[in-house]
Amino acid sequence: MINEILEGIPSFSEELGLDLKKPEDRFKWFIASILFAKPISFKIASKTFGLFLIHGLTSPEKILDAGWDRLVELLDAGGYVRYDFSTASNILETVKALKEKYGSLEKLHNEAKSSKDLERKLMEFKGVGKTAVNIFLRELRGIWEKAKPKPSKIALSMAEKLRVDAEKYESKLVRIYLEYCKKKRCEVCPVVDYCFHSILGR
Repeated sequence: MINEILEGIPSFSEELGLDLKKPEDRFKWFIASILFAKPISFKIASKTFGLFLIHGLTSPEKILDAGWDRLVELLDAGGYVRYDFSTASNILETVKALKEKYGSLEKLHNEAKSSKDLERKLMEFKGVGKTAVNIFLRELRGIWEKAKPKPSKIALSMAEKLRVDAEKYESKLVRIYLEYCKKKRCEVCPVVDYCFHSILGR
């Protein structure tokens, strides 16, 4: 039953309406992962990413054509007031470097010699750290051959509580933590009846 409940919880990319089996949506998810990696709420990050979609900033070319001022404008409108300048600069430099060095994310993946090499190549981009890489790659397991990131500490902790596979459900586990555990909303959590810590506390 716990597996069925977890399967029914949308991943972050699914919540954004992305199909990661499509290369174009994998690029969109890459940009979204950079936004989500900032110490900012999912609501603000998803709103900001939605503005990128609305205004057509969905490919490397369109992002580069938009330029720094336009990116800052959209980031501000989304709520990235504290991180607008740095995030705009990082996205532009990352997209430019991606095009110049690899041509596309797909070629970057193909050139990677292993899962670790894939992570290393992604972290070469400015502003793309371990958090952004984990967010990006954990939802590409089973889609990209070399997408095999080590589960985050949050996912491992949640998997222990629920006694499920951390890798298989990582994105869903992180989502449960952020939306329920962190906010202490156990009473409305969809998996509260299977939470080992909750059962002990009854």
